[in-house]
Amino acid sequence: MSSPRHRRMTNRDLPQQLLKARDALMSHFRPVLNHFGVTEQQWRILRALDEHEQLEPRELCELCQMLSPSMAGVLARMEELGLVRRARMADARRVMVSLAPQGDALFDEIAPLIERQYRLMEKAWGKQVLDDLSAALAGFIAAQQTPVPQVELPPGGRPAAE
Repeated sequence: MSSPRHRRMTNRDLPQQLLKARDALMSHFRPVLNHFGVTEQQWRILRALDEHEQLEPRELCELCQMLSPSMAGVLARMEELGLVRRARMADARRVMVSLAPQGDALFDEIAPLIERQYRLMEKAWGKQVLDDLSAALAGFIAAQQTPVPQVELPPGGRPAAE
């Protein structure tokens, strides 16, 4: 048996914790989305459009945490499926995205099931757990307005490994 290794880092591994928490949370919603053939990315877009009615693709990227090339592909597929529609604005460079009637109807089917799943999670863990998690995340996101100095890097960095 090997001896325990001296830990070189003693801080929390917040990125890993956030990934684990996200995956754990989404495991409760994936069955609903899969049942309707909707991806997580598509659901985030449907939800954002339901909340905001219409958005520019760049706004959707920000709200849905998606890179522009991914958003373009997902929106094209959703448009093919009749879930969203894109309309050019008077300024032909701008496009607005909104729910198509089929996307609106699909949202109406999925949303109550997502709401019920939240109630089941609240019943299992207590509403306070989800409220505290939401508040902690909102607080962390709001704190990002405060600048944090970047650690000084040594000269001669290495390119990222692929």
